[in-house]
Amino acid sequence: MRRRTVTSGGLDEVLDTLASARPAAREEVPAPPAARQRERPDLQTEFEFELPRGYVDDEGQVHRQGSMRLATARDELRPQIDLRVKENPAYLSVVLLSQVITRLGTITDVHAGVVERMYATDVAFLQDFYRRINSEGHTHAAVTCPLCHGSFEVDLSGGRLGES
Repeated sequence: MRRRTVTSGGLDEVLDTLASARPAAREEVPAPPAARQRERPDLQTEFEFELPRGYVDDEGQVHRQGSMRLATARDELRPQIDLRVKENPAYLSVVLLSQVITRLGTITDVHAGVVERMYATDVAFLQDFYRRINSEGHTHAAVTCPLCHGSFEVDLSGGRLGES
């Protein structure tokens, strides 16, 4: 078996080559009515968020509102072959976040350089946000008041504490 080294730019080419090498797809068979009812047409794939501090761009503008999409298997595999991640495994979250953040304020081209320049608290927030939407499917968290010990739920995606 021959080993193949791929850079981050080559993943798409390798995956496309593998896809074209597969046998032709079979004709689609319509799903039975019961299976169609189980499909979720209301599946949310993009989630809004508000950063605790905000990203400051080169012009000094602060960007706090943004959106993140659900990750695909390709999103999770691509950083594994990125040379920056191979040199420093801690860089994995930077590359991964840069792939799934679709908008940050007026910035629509969110790349690793943008994530690198974010404050650590914002990166930690985004890592937790990523985990929540991709494993739990929502942005709600159950919390307990330290004073009265009352339990309630908060939405982590937006709004500052105490705002409605």
